[in-house]
Amino acid sequence: MTTAQTQELDVQPTPLALLLLGREADPKSERGVECPGDLPSPSDPDLVERARKAKEKLGNKVFVLGHHYQRDEVIQFADVTGDSFKLARDAAARPEAEYIVFCGVHFMAESADILTSDDQKVVLPDLAAGCSMADMATAEQVAECWDVLTEAGIAEQVVPVSYMNSSADIKAFTGKHGGTICTSSNAKRALDWAFEQGEKVLFLPDQHLGRNTAVRDMGMSLDDCVVYNPHKPNGGLTADELRGAKMILWRGHCSVHGRFSLDSVNDVRERIPGVNVLVHPECKHEVVAAADYVGSTEYIIKALEAAPAGSKWAIGTELNLVRRLANRFAPEGKEIVFLDKTVCFCSTMNRIDLPHLVWALESLAEGNLVNRIEVDKETEAFAKLALERMLALP
Repeated sequence: MTTAQTQELDVQPTPLALLLLGREADPKSERGVECPGDLPSPSDPDLVERARKAKEKLGNKVFVLGHHYQRDEVIQFADVTGDSFKLARDAAARPEAEYIVFCGVHFMAESADILTSDDQKVVLPDLAAGCSMADMATAEQVAECWDVLTEAGIAEQVVPVSYMNSSADIKAFTGKHGGTICTSSNAKRALDWAFEQGEKVLFLPDQHLGRNTAVRDMGMSLDDCVVYNPHKPNGGLTADELRGAKMILWRGHCSVHGRFSLDSVNDVRERIPGVNVLVHPECKHEVVAAADYVGSTEYIIKALEAAPAGSKWAIGTELNLVRRLANRFAPEGKEIVFLDKTVCFCSTMNRIDLPHLVWALESLAEGNLVNRIEVDKETEAFAKLALERMLALP
């Protein structure tokens, strides 16, 4: 239908239509942590009661893990909450639990399976709950990268350090090649250790955490870092560039944290005088450099717990967590807003919704094992070796 025909019919676009077309703005979406992109309520009002009954029937046989980025309707059924590695260790500390239901994403469930006993079964309520960052580094791509490093004559000098947000295959590669795993909390310790073992580091798969740790925390320069692009011949780098680098960063990123920009930081400072900007180290280097505080998810939570009443905070991490913290600390007079103006849920994390959780719990309660995540023994052995190196870090 043409514009002229529309005018003849006297059809006026609705505000929502204009918003979707990008011709209008919704000022309410630019304040705090409320937005028109809220997730829908569960379709079945009985789901909460069904989840409660299934979990009650399973008793101590089930242990439900809830990642910080999960929506509230799922978190309410978690026995423990935390970041990915904390949850995997919590699961390992509950050997009496036959079923570990991991409300997170695929690589997290893999880590839980690696660290738990053979008698425990790890379940992911939705197998489609992956991680875009982890998917940016496949075993085949990393093996090809190692061949490139070998041809450049530097493989023997390189120690791989892989972020916890990686697949079991990448963790196994890291263990097999003398490397270690890191979290966003201990990345500097992991890199310090790696540089004691070799002259260079291949950091997988998040370039931003690797760059921020090297430059911000260890005093390296941006020139010490190169980015290996697995979609280009030789990673898009010359042999001389690889030889001259200290940090070889994999071209991967978090789809959520990568959205925050320097404009986001500047804008929130203009809108909220005196605001403290607190961001995750998976954010871009320029965002981290402009922030007041930088730290892991656990760091963010503890910083807000210790913050004085009346303080103002703009947080650069996943929106479910930011909203939960805003609600938690509002009674203490702490103003907590989302750093960006646009909604930023982790789409894959939010695949673990209440319907999927209910289905998984009810299936287990009926004796049906569903969506089990199981890492093969060889991969598990090398991945565990890399994880044990991390646990042994000073």
